[in-house]
Amino acid sequence: MCGIIGYNGKGEALPVLVEGLKKMEYRGYDSSGVAVIDNGQIKVVRASGKIKALEDKLKTTPLKGSIGIAHTRWATHGAPTETNAHPHTSYDGKISIVHNGIIENYASLKAKLISEGIEFKSETDTEVVAHLIARYYNGDLKSAVLKALKQIEGTFGLGVVCSDEPNVLIGARRGSPLILGIGNDGDFYLASDVSAIINHTQKVVYLDDNDVVQIKDGGYSIVNMSSHEVQREVQDVEFDADAVAKGGFPHFMLKEIFEQPEVLRNTMRGRLLTAEGNAKLAGLDTNIKELRNINRIIITACGTSYYAGMVGEYMIEDLAGVPVEVEYASEFRYRNPIIKPGTLVIAISQSGETADTLAALREAQQKGATALAICNGVGSTIARTSDGGVYLHAGPEIGVASTKAFTSQVTVLAMIALLLGRQRRLSFETGADIVKDLLELPDLVTETLKLSDSIAEIAKTLCKANNFLYLGRHFCYPVAMEGALKLKEISYIHAEGYPAAEMKHGPIALIDENMPVVVIAPKDSLFDKIISNIREIKARGGKVIAVTTEDCHPLDEIADHIITVPKTRPMLMPILACIPLQLLAYHIAVLRGNDVDQPRNLAKSVTVE
Repeated sequence: MCGIIGYNGKGEALPVLVEGLKKMEYRGYDSSGVAVIDNGQIKVVRASGKIKALEDKLKTTPLKGSIGIAHTRWATHGAPTETNAHPHTSYDGKISIVHNGIIENYASLKAKLISEGIEFKSETDTEVVAHLIARYYNGDLKSAVLKALKQIEGTFGLGVVCSDEPNVLIGARRGSPLILGIGNDGDFYLASDVSAIINHTQKVVYLDDNDVVQIKDGGYSIVNMSSHEVQREVQDVEFDADAVAKGGFPHFMLKEIFEQPEVLRNTMRGRLLTAEGNAKLAGLDTNIKELRNINRIIITACGTSYYAGMVGEYMIEDLAGVPVEVEYASEFRYRNPIIKPGTLVIAISQSGETADTLAALREAQQKGATALAICNGVGSTIARTSDGGVYLHAGPEIGVASTKAFTSQVTVLAMIALLLGRQRRLSFETGADIVKDLLELPDLVTETLKLSDSIAEIAKTLCKANNFLYLGRHFCYPVAMEGALKLKEISYIHAEGYPAAEMKHGPIALIDENMPVVVIAPKDSLFDKIISNIREIKARGGKVIAVTTEDCHPLDEIADHIITVPKTRPMLMPILACIPLQLLAYHIAVLRGNDVDQPRNLAKSVTVE
């Protein structure tokens, strides 16, 4: 949620800040603002709405200076107005801050500051931090920030500047990502996301919780909350600026849908052992012996990652015979989960910064479980907190609605299932067949993507519907859930995903001629069962859109629209079946005139509760 960008260097700050905001607009786009130290004064420009509104204001209010901070907001405390937009400035006008996260004790801090005569101008929790730093400021900004942060309960990523110290930029983090970028010739950057600074540097430091970085006079230092200096590794970013450009596509989401063949190749590269019928996942090497002795697995995640975990549940139980439970991270963290010896917890998060998933992982570790991570964010908090794990190598995902991350997560879970299965009961022959089928997936996805134009035509007949039902069985039940989520996220159409057999236990009451029903119906052992479900829908006047495989002729007579994907083994069908659902949601949203990449009320990385 929200995006921070900061700059301290030899050039003009404003172009860097605005460019960074544009790269991070997917993190929040309710309002935005910049603060630059201009001739010893902090000058702030803010605007409600998307960053274009801020750019328009800056045309008439240019800011000059080589140090500044900026923010694009996803509203939590207070409405998305200009008054509530960041940066927020202290009561004396000397200190300006940008903030991601939630200050949980802001009410008591605010009451105390008001009692001291400080007037608040916004509804945000962030303004409390600006005033608190000002109360402690006595000529040393870093010291004032440290004192203020010791009073704060909650999460934060912070960027701070002070007019009395026009050569100093402070960053701090606890529970909300913040990255230090190290450029050439004394240029330094702060950012919530590498994508914001990739045009300027590929050398970064991923700050840890409770790190405070001071950038000053062409250098930087990092201390912890006890003011003790700490060392953090400088890392090279794996992707370049082209990875965060649209590349000729009208939207990032469509680009990322079409990137999936190459993404799957990257996800599997060097990890499948054809000669052994097995998978080798370097991030699990230190846990490999321990994995032999696990007798229960809990997968915890949120949103799309949760549905990937559901597919993983079926895969692992099928191949390895280990009981698996999938839990929403937001629920797992607030109950008292039973974690016994032999329990493995796998946390899944695209960003690696999802607040609920991180908290669930830490709760599992507290109770003695081995906690592994599947995430895309290299150097992310979840990746660094876990006991081991697997990176997706999917590249940056800019579209708020996840696409390529889902298919790469399912692919990683398939490789984990294969690895666990070969440790236990899976024969070499079966393992080798699974490896072969996995390696064929990128080409099969390429074939599936050729359906985009025909799916766009189907979308024209459905785009005015107000409700959808998605149905699937076994491996494809989670795909139905994910397909419904995609439609909700970007088209704002109400949609529900169900196991097909559960339709008659309630949802069938909704079906009429105005209710499109998307049915994932590959030719597998349950095909006859799902044909019966489709006949029930048609008997009630429902419109059926069937996603199926070749030679499913019974569907010709009963489905209104048929989308045919290539054949693969049932456990891998979710990877192919989800592609038409992504495209259907995309084309419907475009036809309805929606902002596909930045759907309302959503943000890419959910770093607050």
